[in-house]
Order: sequence, then structure tokens, then C-alpha cells
Amino acid sequence: MEKKTIKFRGNLAKLVLAREKDTTWRLFDDKNLSEGDGVDLVNSDTKEKFGKATLIKVWEKKMEELVDSDFDGHEKFESEEEMYKIYRTYYGNKVGSETIVKIIRFKLK
Repeated sequence: MEKKTIKFRGNLAKLVLAREKDTTWRLFDDKNLSEGDGVDLVNSDTKEKFGKATLIKVWEKKMEELVDSDFDGHEKFESEEEMYKIYRTYYGNKVGSETIVKIIRFKLK
């Protein structure tokens, strides 16, 4: 079985390593990321593995239903529009208020 990976842009990888970021959001999860999974963390800019983590909590909700506590350990956005704009750069124009976001809290190994 192939090891699951979670990719982060370089600037976010730095936040993970500094232990300032321990939550990530994934849309259209094709890896079936689940609580208890061990994952490799990869810098998507350099393709290099920069760490390992265990997924300690995973839950899903629509983007329009996100509340302040869903942002704990995650980077903040200036506005809802900025959030959608950033996620559209990652996932394309199909991102909207009804899109399901998988919220993943992890612990570095």
C-alpha cells in the first residue's frame, strides 16, 4: 500500500515545521485521508519530503459552514472572498460555498 502524502506550498511547509500550522484543509479528497493515518509531508514547490505526521482529527463540512474554531492551527484569510480565490487557485473554479472541505488536524512526528 502506498504511503499517503499531504502536499503544502513552500511558505506553508515552513509554518508546519515551525509548529505554527497543525491544521490543513483538503477539497475533493481522493486519498481518503482518515483519523489515525500516518502521512508524509511534501513541499509541493520542491517535491521534497519535509516531515511525517499523524492525522489526529478529521471532519468535513461545507465551506459556507466554517466557523472560527475550524481555523485553529490554519492560516487565516482577510475575507471569505479571499479564501475562495485562494482555493480556486489550488482546485479550479468549481470551488464555492457548497464545496465540502475536509478539515485535518495533524501532529508532527
